[in-house]
Amino acid sequence: MTVDPDAVGATFGPIRRAWTSTDTLLYALGIGAGTTELAFTTENTGGVDQAVFPTYAAVLGTLGPHIFAPAGDFELADMVHGEQGFELRRPLPAVGEVDITGEITGIWDKGSGAVITTRVSGGDLFTATSAVFIRGQGGWGGDRGPSTRVMAPERTADHVVSMPTYDGLNLLYRLSGDRNPLHSDPAFAHAAGFERPILHGLCSYGVAGRALLHTLCGSDPGRFVSMSGRFSRPVLPGDTITVLIWLNGDSADWIAERSPGEAVIDQGRIAFRS
Repeated sequence: MTVDPDAVGATFGPIRRAWTSTDTLLYALGIGAGTTELAFTTENTGGVDQAVFPTYAAVLGTLGPHIFAPAGDFELADMVHGEQGFELRRPLPAVGEVDITGEITGIWDKGSGAVITTRVSGGDLFTATSAVFIRGQGGWGGDRGPSTRVMAPERTADHVVSMPTYDGLNLLYRLSGDRNPLHSDPAFAHAAGFERPILHGLCSYGVAGRALLHTLCGSDPGRFVSMSGRFSRPVLPGDTITVLIWLNGDSADWIAERSPGEAVIDQGRIAFRS
């Protein structure tokens, strides 16, 4: 065990993040958007201003494994994205730049590994939170951390939305910045225990976010406030992601499944403006 629990409170930044119209268009394509979503996938459709999927905030707030450096030096193959959340202060522009700052907010002992939580601030645009599980780094007798479990309501979902993916979506999504070979190299994926490269967790998250945006916000990013969820199973390129949504006023619980009863993202919450 090499993780340093005393790294809680360590900060990083500011780091300037800039993006172009091409970056946000490429992201939209990388989470499966197409010709029925031209506001997000084109910049020159007549009478339509380019819009950005709210989940792009999670990409802007992800700065790579070096942000965990104060807590230790870990192998990329041992790091598993566990949870992701964000809150928007205003809709993301199609072109922009922002200074990113962040903090390690928790290091928890889960026995078989450690969980490191971070909070990232994107200026006047967003705040993002994440949790990463690091295999083999637990067992020092530390606090297991707070329980954040959210159970889906025991009633029929108010909305059920199926979102197809396709073989190669992983190769397109990686162009938004995550070049982890787990999602592209068959040998690397096999060594990590998978039959073939898996879809990025944030790609699956973005696919679910598309379903939530279109279903609950009338496709208007200005109505999208916040979103969070826990990654529970991998998605293979070509799987259909089905998003189940339970309404509760201006918020909702949601889960995403690759087959009935097999959640790939659970404990989902969203807040939105009616």
